[in-house]
Amino acid sequence: MTLFEKIVARQVPANIVAEGQDWLAFHDISPQAPVHVLIVPKKPIPRIGEASPEDGHVLAALMLAVQEVVKKLDVFQSGFRVVINNGGDGGETVPHLHVHVLGGRPLEWPPG
Repeated sequence: MTLFEKIVARQVPANIVAEGQDWLAFHDISPQAPVHVLIVPKKPIPRIGEASPEDGHVLAALMLAVQEVVKKLDVFQSGFRVVINNGGDGGETVPHLHVHVLGGRPLEWPPG
C-alpha cells in the first residue's frame, strides 16, 4: 500500500479537509504555500499517465473536489494553482495519483 492508500484507509493520520465518495483531501505535511492540500482518489491510480478511460469519473471528481477545497479554505477568490506531477522528472514522489492545490500567496511562474 502507498502512503496515500494508508491515509485513505485511516491507517495513517492526516489533517483531512474534505471528503467525497471517490476522493479525500488533506493538508500536505510539507507545505509549499500557506494553503497546500492534496486531493487523492480513493481508488489507487498510480499516476495521471496511467489513468484509463474507465477512470474518467474519478478524474472529474478530483477536479470538482478542487472547487470544494478552495472555497472551504478561502482561496477561491484570491486565486490558486492546481498541479499534478507524473514521473520522476515531473516531481512525483508517491506513486498514487494526487492533485496539489496551492494558494494563500502570490505564486510565481514558471514554478521551477
